[in-house]
Amino acid sequence: MVRRAFNLLYREVRGLHEAAYLLGLFALFSQALALIRDRVFAHYFGAGATLDVYYAAFRIPDLIFVGIASLVSVYVLIPFLSERLLESKEKAREFLSSVFSFFALLIIGVSVVAFFLVPYLAEALFPGLKGGGTLDDLILLTRILLLQPILLGFSSLFASVTQVHHRFILYATSPLFYNLGIISGAIFLFPVFGIAGLGMGVVLGAFFHLAIQLPFLFEERLSPLLKVPDFKLIGEVFALSLPRTIALSAGQITLLFLVAFASLLQPGSIAIFSFSYNLQSVPLMVIGASYSVAAFPTLARLFSEGDRERFFLHVSTALRHILFWSLPIIVLFIVLRAQIVRVILGSGAFDWDDTRLVAAGLALFVISLAAQSVVLLLARGYYAAGNTMKPLVVNVLSSFVSLLSAYLLMKVFLSNDAWREFFEVFLRVEGIPGTAVLMLPLGYSIGMTLNAVILFALFRQDFKRRSLVVLSSLWRSALAALLAGIVSYATLRVLDGFLDLNTFVGIFTQGFTAGVLGLISGGWLLYLVESKEFKEAFDSVKGRFWKRNTIAGHDQEL
Repeated sequence: MVRRAFNLLYREVRGLHEAAYLLGLFALFSQALALIRDRVFAHYFGAGATLDVYYAAFRIPDLIFVGIASLVSVYVLIPFLSERLLESKEKAREFLSSVFSFFALLIIGVSVVAFFLVPYLAEALFPGLKGGGTLDDLILLTRILLLQPILLGFSSLFASVTQVHHRFILYATSPLFYNLGIISGAIFLFPVFGIAGLGMGVVLGAFFHLAIQLPFLFEERLSPLLKVPDFKLIGEVFALSLPRTIALSAGQITLLFLVAFASLLQPGSIAIFSFSYNLQSVPLMVIGASYSVAAFPTLARLFSEGDRERFFLHVSTALRHILFWSLPIIVLFIVLRAQIVRVILGSGAFDWDDTRLVAAGLALFVISLAAQSVVLLLARGYYAAGNTMKPLVVNVLSSFVSLLSAYLLMKVFLSNDAWREFFEVFLRVEGIPGTAVLMLPLGYSIGMTLNAVILFALFRQDFKRRSLVVLSSLWRSALAALLAGIVSYATLRVLDGFLDLNTFVGIFTQGFTAGVLGLISGGWLLYLVESKEFKEAFDSVKGRFWKRNTIAGHDQEL
C-alpha cells in the first residue's frame, strides 16, 4: 500500500488535460482542507479581532515571499533547467546549487531585517489595529510568520525540478500538507500558546510543503549544495525574473493596502475580506491555476523549439477550457453564495450577519473569476516566450486601478446614503453594520477584469494570431451558465418551503440539490449544442479512467 502511494506521488504525468485535471483534483483536495481550516477559524473566532490580527500578520511575510521567491520561481527556472538537463544532470545540479546559494542568503537576510522593522511597519500599515494589545499580537505573529517565506521559498525553488520532470502530483500534494499544518496549529497549538500557536501551525505547514519534495531531488541526484554563486548566471536569471517579481509584488501590495483599508473599518472587516477572498480562491486554483500550471512546461518547450503553431494552439485550447469551466462556476457561486458560505463557515462564533457579509463579498470577488484565470494563463504564455515586461506593466496598471477603485468606492459608499442603500439591498445585506468592506472586493474585481482585457488584446497583437479568438465557443458556455443559474435559483425557491434552513442538513441539501440540477441542465445544453469543450472534457476523463493510453494521443493534436 505504501509503495503504491509512493509510486502515485512520483508518477510522471504528460498531456494538457490529464495534467490539468489531476492538478485540479489535488487543488480541490487542498482547497477543501483550506475550507476546513477556515471553518475551524470561523467556529472558534468568528469574524472578529483575533482573525483580523491573524490575516493582517500574513501581509508582510507574503510580500517578502512573492518579492524574493518569485525571483527563482518555476516559471523562470524551468527554461534554464530544461536546457541544462539536455546537457547533463551535473550541469543542472550546478545551476540549482548556484541559484540556491544566492537565494538562501537573500531571503534569510531580508527576513532578518524585516524582523526588526515589524513594529514600525505594523503600526504604519494597520493603524486600525492599535487598541487593547492588538498591535502587540500583530507584531508577535508577524515575526513568527517570517519563517514561512524562507521555507516556502526553498520549496518553490525545488518545485522547478518536480515540474520539469512532469511530477505534477508531487507538486500538487505540497499544499495539502501546508494546510494540515495550519489546521493543527489552530486545533492543538492555539489552546497552549495562544495566538502564537496559530503562527507555529503555519510554519509547520510550510516545513511540510518543503519536506515532501526533498526525496525526489535526492533520488534524481539534483539536490543543491551551498557554493559561491555564479553571479553572471544569477544576473541572467534575475534579468528574466525581475519584471515578473515586480508584477507579483504589485498584486501582494494591492492585497496589503486593501487589508489596510479594511483595518480602518468595522472590527472584523479584515476577516470578512479574507474569508471572501479565500473562498473565491477555491475555483481559481482548481480551474485557472491548474490549467496554467499544466500548460506552462509544454508552452516553454514548444516556444524554445520554434513550434509557434502548436504553441498558440496550446494556449488557445487552455483558454477555451478555462472559460468553459469558469462561466458556470461564476453563475452558480453567485446564486448559491449564501448556501456555500453557511455550509463551509457557519458554525460557532460565525453568525448569520457574518454569513451575509462574506457571501456578498464572495459574489463580488467571483465575478472576476474568469478574468483572474485568463490572466494566469496568458501571463505564463508570455513567460514561456521569454517576455516578462508586458505582464509586468499590465499587472502594475491593474493593481493601481484596483486600489483606486476600492478607495473611491469606499469613500462614496460611506458618504452617499443612496449609493450605500442600493448596494445593501442589491446584495441583501441591509441592516448589517460594516457593509463598507464590500467595496474592497468590488474594486479588486474591476482591476482584475481590466487586467484580463488588456492582456488578451496585447497577446493577440504581439503574437499576431487571430486563432486565439474564443467567441465561437464562448456563447455556448455562456448560455449553459445562464441556464444552470436559472435552474439553480428556481430550485432554491422551490425547496424553501420543504426544508428547515436553520439546520446544517437543510441548508446543505438545498444548496447541493440546486447546484447539481444546475450543472446537469447546463451540461445537457452543452451536449445539445455540440460544445467542443464539453466533448474534449468528456473524452479526456473517459480516456483517463477507461483507456489509459488515450490522453497522450489526444494531446498530440495540440
